Amino acid sequence: MTSNPENAERLRSASLRVTRPRIAVMDAVNDYPHADTDTIFGAVRAVLPHVSRQAVYDVLDALTAAQLVRRIQPAGHVALYESRVGDNHHHVVCRGCGVIADADCAVGEAPCLTASDSHGFVLDEAEVIYWGLCPGCASTSRI
Repeated sequence: MTSNPENAERLRSASLRVTRPRIAVMDAVNDYPHADTDTIFGAVRAVLPHVSRQAVYDVLDALTAAQLVRRIQPAGHVALYESRVGDNHHHVVCRGCGVIADADCAVGEAPCLTASDSHGFVLDEAEVIYWGLCPGCASTSRI
């Protein structure tokens, strides 16, 4: 796992204490974009063998609340985490193999889309998931 020296400063900027589990989780999320908690836990355990699963869950919750990581959950998937935050990007999901990739916002600024009726809400984000087949699945599909 690659350690990002900027993670400690990012934690401090979010008023969070710098701890080894927090650094390890941030590194894991950065190294494994769109990773589930099991993948993140395994990566953290590789560098911190005694960390508990609950500690990793707690760190993910704290990092998500501080907007240092983003939690997404496409339909039919478990919660996934990524380190790309603050840019209102979207995702493409393969219906065949489940691979997920980032898709930049078509407009370039949040909320990226205009709702037909905001119902009085002040909109600041749009979450879009595009579904289809990745190149590998499309080439083997009979559709």
